[in-house]
Amino acid sequence: MGGGVATENGSVLLVIFDCDGVLVDSEPLANASFSRALKAHGLDWSVEETMRRLMGRSLKSCVEICEAEIGRKLPDDFVEKMQVVTYQSFRNAPLQAVAGVKDAIVAPQKAGIDTCVASSGSSEKMRFTLGLTGLWDLFDGRIFSASQVPRGKPFPDLFLHAAIEMNVQPFACTVIEDSVPGIQAARSAGMRALAYAGAPYADRAALAAVGGELFDDMTKLPELVRP
Repeated sequence: MGGGVATENGSVLLVIFDCDGVLVDSEPLANASFSRALKAHGLDWSVEETMRRLMGRSLKSCVEICEAEIGRKLPDDFVEKMQVVTYQSFRNAPLQAVAGVKDAIVAPQKAGIDTCVASSGSSEKMRFTLGLTGLWDLFDGRIFSASQVPRGKPFPDLFLHAAIEMNVQPFACTVIEDSVPGIQAARSAGMRALAYAGAPYADRAALAAVGGELFDDMTKLPELVRP
């Protein structure tokens, strides 16, 4: 449980980071694995198409979208087998933290702003990816997953859950996201949404259209979120 107490002067008291694509550069690797796995079951989406349709959503939602597209259930072990391949690709690459993000995390903390993670990924996946990139200890005990709420992004449930757990009112929260569903979730939760668009695949127009404030360099984040 965080120690923040909401103020009425508009100051940010909590910065909520998405994980994939914001903290760790996992989206291209993860979606390449997803694309290959789907092709084996008759859904021929490119990596780019997979990212466009699925990025930012919970794995459960992604599977449901794909099953609706192909008109049948995927095998019970589809996710398990895909995740084995995905995790191995993270080890082989190896997976990297997003450039400049470590300092972008530490700076708000030094300024007295609480931080946490709220991701569509599972707790297990975040432990793996944040551990692999050396970021886990910066958030240990303040990491929230879509598996903890009834509805994932683009619904506001996860960000509201994080705010409650951190004892901060939604209006005092700033969310750092890189996906359209994530920005939609943040705005629906009544939170400011900063849209990280530094990756080559970022859809800047779509992120801005749903209320994201675009920025493309993590070194700029401390200035954007300072009280």
